[in-house]
Amino acid sequence: MFLGTSVLNIDAKGRMAMPAKYRDQLVELCAGRMVITVHRDGCLLLYPMPAWEDIVAELNKLPGLDPHVRRLQRNLMGSSEELELDAQGRIRLPPALREFSRLEKRVALVGLGKKFELWNEDTWAEQQRDAWLKDSDSEALNAALASLPL
Repeated sequence: MFLGTSVLNIDAKGRMAMPAKYRDQLVELCAGRMVITVHRDGCLLLYPMPAWEDIVAELNKLPGLDPHVRRLQRNLMGSSEELELDAQGRIRLPPALREFSRLEKRVALVGLGKKFELWNEDTWAEQQRDAWLKDSDSEALNAALASLPL
C-alpha cells in the first residue's frame, strides 16, 4: 500500500528516484513496471502495472458509443506511457506529461493506496492540500467524512 507524500527532485534528464520505502513493493508487485497518465486535476497518475491493467479492463467495459466514455478513454489510455524502475530505482517521466502537469525540479509524490499522484510541488501545496483544509465546511465533504471511522 502506498501512503504519504514525498517531495522529490527531477534531474536534468527527467528522471525521478522513487522513495526507498516504495521500491521493494514495486519490484515485488510489478517487477518495477508502471504506467503513468494524465488526470483532469492537472497531476499525473502513476499505477503499478497490475492496477493499471484493472483500470483498462474497466474502461473497456464502458459503452464505446458514449462520447464521454470515448473522451475518458482517449485521455487516460491515449496519454499513458509505460515506465520501468531502472537499477537505481528511478523512473524517467515523459517530457509531454511533465509539461502537462508543469513538473519542473521539485514534485510531490502522493501515495493513494494502489496508485500515486504526481504533482508540481507548489500546485500540491497551494491548490490541493491548503484548499482541502480551507474547504472543511463543505456539506459534501462533511457527509463523506461522517461515514469514515476517523
